[in-house]
Amino acid sequence: MKVIIVYKSIHQGNTRKIATVMAKTINADLMQPHEVDTCDLSEYDLIGFGSGIYGWRHHIDILQLAGRLPAMNMDAFIFSTRGMGSVSLCHKALKDKLLRKNFSIIGEFSCKCHNTVGPLKVIGGINKGRPNEHDMERVEEFIKNLVI
Repeated sequence: MKVIIVYKSIHQGNTRKIATVMAKTINADLMQPHEVDTCDLSEYDLIGFGSGIYGWRHHIDILQLAGRLPAMNMDAFIFSTRGMGSVSLCHKALKDKLLRKNFSIIGEFSCKCHNTVGPLKVIGGINKGRPNEHDMERVEEFIKNLVI
């Protein structure tokens, strides 16, 4: 199975850590949104989309990429790193865009991670030490189960 993981990671590098573990675990291609040529996505059997959560949704670069994609009738998964918030709420905007493009969402993953954005910086952030070893084990289990 040929897999590509498209991710955006900014502040702490948490999403990059998660995406890298996913890619290494299943030997997937790993790209940033600006590197993706939508014409080449048809070469893949599965596409993962992920980022940190900003204002209860994925990064604008991931959302804009999803909006530019043609209808693809492909399998996809969504992942995120977040300081707080429910996964269903945080994934809704991206999930809705992908469903409108005929993607089948076959899995979703999220983990809480160290967050020092805005006023959280004053207190040293929340979820210190995350993602941790347990989170990375969950990442590996999630991605392996998707491609079996």
